[in-house]
Amino acid sequence: MTLKIGALFAGYGGLDMAVMDVLDARLAWYAEFDKAPAKVMAHHHPNVPNLWDVTKVDWSAVESVDIITGGSPCQDLSHAGKRKGMTDGTRSNLWAEMREAIATHRPRLVVWENVRGAGSAEATSSMEQCPRCVGDPRDRGPVLRALGRVVGDLADLGYVGRFYGLRATDVGGAHGRFRYFVIASPADANTSGLGAVRDGARWWESDPGGGAVRDQPTGRRAHGEAPPDSLSLLPMPSASENGGNRDIEHRRAAGSQMELSDVVTIEHEWRQYVVAIRRAELAVGRPAPSPTETGPKGKPRLSPAFVEWLMMLPAGHVTNPAIGITRNEQLKALGNGVVPPQAAAALRAYLRDEREAVA
Repeated sequence: MTLKIGALFAGYGGLDMAVMDVLDARLAWYAEFDKAPAKVMAHHHPNVPNLWDVTKVDWSAVESVDIITGGSPCQDLSHAGKRKGMTDGTRSNLWAEMREAIATHRPRLVVWENVRGAGSAEATSSMEQCPRCVGDPRDRGPVLRALGRVVGDLADLGYVGRFYGLRATDVGGAHGRFRYFVIASPADANTSGLGAVRDGARWWESDPGGGAVRDQPTGRRAHGEAPPDSLSLLPMPSASENGGNRDIEHRRAAGSQMELSDVVTIEHEWRQYVVAIRRAELAVGRPAPSPTETGPKGKPRLSPAFVEWLMMLPAGHVTNPAIGITRNEQLKALGNGVVPPQAAAALRAYLRDEREAVA
């Protein structure tokens, strides 16, 4: 049975790609408000409707789906932002729209993704009797965090599940990119059909040593074992990458973290990153493209095709000229995106853990 996916905050489709890699599923609809990634989705799914603004959707009028995915906006949760949290008036509070879609459709499976900051950024929730009743950091009491709110909201809807934290490097990527994945199903999963979802999963070989699921037939570890301590990882792709080495010295003087564009335009070769790059080439299944391209003034600048490879995407998934988005739009979409093998590893871990729990 082919399952139907509804994707909120779809971006370039990283979460949907992960689900379709693991399960027999297809995309029924998606919601993406940003015009550039919406063009990417339209290019790959020309016959699938875009619902655009999640705040204006009547979820009862939308086609019913078996799986709902979403990486709700992270700007207010990320350590790189102002840390306003998952509270009223913030973009990260758009999680409430995903919660409403889940409440309406009662899907068999929910997959939510977000940044490390979700584990520490403040949140408020309808579970509280009043805003911040769970705790106020000024009182040094317990504080509701965004990750806890998502888990709590799902529990309030009758869903149970697990959350996983893993890095892109755990699936062979050349950069860290830690992400949380909350995966849940209705508490009455046996009667709502999760068993069929589990049975339809595309399982690969299990590791007899540590029990870690391998997410490719090549035997690459999906999660668990950390890379060698000596492995130098590239900086994470950022949505703010401007493609040049402008203000590098200013950021250095201020003690700011180097961005990916700084590394590839200064180093001009892999140097300490060579082991991470070669390892990722095996995981991605193709050689790393040149990290730079020649800019309008003849100087090297960060190549979107390299960032696409770093995100472990098929060549041209975002950078195909036929999609019709600019270089800066490509970099922004890639910096905001999901690494599909990373999400797929989390989903396989969940399905494996659930299968073992009912065995």
